[in-house]
Amino acid sequence: MKRNMFKNVALLFLPLLVISCVDNVPQVEELPRDAVSFEYRIEGDYALDYYIDSDITFQNTSPTKGEAVWDFGDGNMATGNTVVHAYDVAGTYDVKLTIAGITKSQVIMIADIKPLLSINPIEGGICEVNTTSVSFSLEVPNPKNKKLTYKWTFPEGTKNLAGDSLVTSEEQLPGELIFGNVGSQTVRLQVTMDGRALEEGVVNVPVGYNKPVPTLYYAVQGGHIMALKIINDSIGDMKVNPFDLGLSSGQHPLNLLFKDSSLYVIDCGAQFTYANEAVQASGGDGKISVIAKDGSKLETMISNAGQAAFEDPFFGCIEGEDLYFVNRITGMVKVPLSTRNAVYSASEYPYYAQRTTLGYYNSGWTYSTFSAGIAKINGLWYWCNYAPPASGIFRFKDSDILKSTTGADAPAPKSGILLPALTTKSFAYSSVSNKFAFTLWNSVSGGFYVASEAELDEASAAKSVVDAVKVYKKNYNGLEFTPNSSGSPSILEGTTAEPIGICQIAYDEINDCMYFAYRNSHNDVTCAPTGIYRYSFATDAVDLLLEGPNVFGLVVNNTPSKLF
Repeated sequence: MKRNMFKNVALLFLPLLVISCVDNVPQVEELPRDAVSFEYRIEGDYALDYYIDSDITFQNTSPTKGEAVWDFGDGNMATGNTVVHAYDVAGTYDVKLTIAGITKSQVIMIADIKPLLSINPIEGGICEVNTTSVSFSLEVPNPKNKKLTYKWTFPEGTKNLAGDSLVTSEEQLPGELIFGNVGSQTVRLQVTMDGRALEEGVVNVPVGYNKPVPTLYYAVQGGHIMALKIINDSIGDMKVNPFDLGLSSGQHPLNLLFKDSSLYVIDCGAQFTYANEAVQASGGDGKISVIAKDGSKLETMISNAGQAAFEDPFFGCIEGEDLYFVNRITGMVKVPLSTRNAVYSASEYPYYAQRTTLGYYNSGWTYSTFSAGIAKINGLWYWCNYAPPASGIFRFKDSDILKSTTGADAPAPKSGILLPALTTKSFAYSSVSNKFAFTLWNSVSGGFYVASEAELDEASAAKSVVDAVKVYKKNYNGLEFTPNSSGSPSILEGTTAEPIGICQIAYDEINDCMYFAYRNSHNDVTCAPTGIYRYSFATDAVDLLLEGPNVFGLVVNNTPSKLF
């Protein structure tokens, strides 16, 4: 009895289940299709690349009936529902299918064939000069199996495992190589296909030194951020070439800073000289970027894009876990090193110190004085300013910073001004020799100088500061680093009032040396040549480290390494 009742109940629910299933089946809507349509694909190798010589299958998928007429956009035609075509020349082509007077077109991009050249994994991860062997992998897409020829070109100092010097090779692969120079070693490959030269293949092999040494980073005008190993005991004919990090220097990277494993690039943007009101109001485009020491990562720390040009970051320093930068004329801002992708605003990043919150204002300091290098040394701030007469290196303690803007009657910091009325642009301090290296740019006293703080205090108090300080001036083989403030533009860029000059000095604490970049803007034979220079406190001499590049900021990574 119960069994029959459950059976009847089950039969009663069965229609409901069936109805429920039918109701939930989605309705397929037929969307309208183009009257004429087609698809295309490459079969086999290089299916995703669409190289020249590749056979491309074109398939008619049109609902419209009739003869399919193809125009491949390169002057070739075909008929049929399925056709195959290969392009001889790279480019963008408008492929058209016409059926019954109706035409459908699609754009197809055809790439030229180029060698795919790469470095095979290096044992230990670093290629050391004169020691580590390097090999390459090569692929040349060749859909039609055309005849290939090869010509490799190697940098100076390249050898094979047998020790034979190599300049060129016509082998498909040159085997394992050893490089005899430090830096980016550029290997080039020219491949011809049936006599036609393909795009050149280029690979840069980063070759490190065979023991850890410091690294000098520098920003090339209109070029890239570069890295140069600081080597004092090079072997034989070994040369030290720079590494190209492959990252743009920016517009005016006046300062580079280094902390832990990161490089900080302070770029004041396009406008570093006087700006009219329109540009001043919204022409800012300066920023601070953060680059991994090997160039593998680039991030924006803080940007001033679209805001006041005078608030762009110009010069800076790192203290602890903070970066301090000064803008053109107003003050100093503190930004945590961990900051990323920030937009500068005075409310979020208030001034740490302003000219008007120091007693120097209107007592040796005026509004129109331009900011330059800053640093904190042994608890005391040093802030370079130029544009006479309100110029010099202004010293103060954190306790000297007033809580509000001050007038002319505020007491000046007791630390005083170094080199008053002299146009100081950059400086660095040797913690080993306890001396300053600094630069002046004006035509009367311009150049590179080295002196202790006591000597600078004495010179600053002299009746003629220019005469007192000139005994500390250094040159290179009798040639001075006098900036040429005449002509237009002066020092390659800027105005006679605001030249680039020597905008940064970098300290190498391991070797107790200073590095700076000088520009001989008019090829003046009475001045030192353009390039990067090193001053040694041990020898009290300046030598030319690298001739040629026009350089803005530069900095030393004092942690020794074989590569970066």
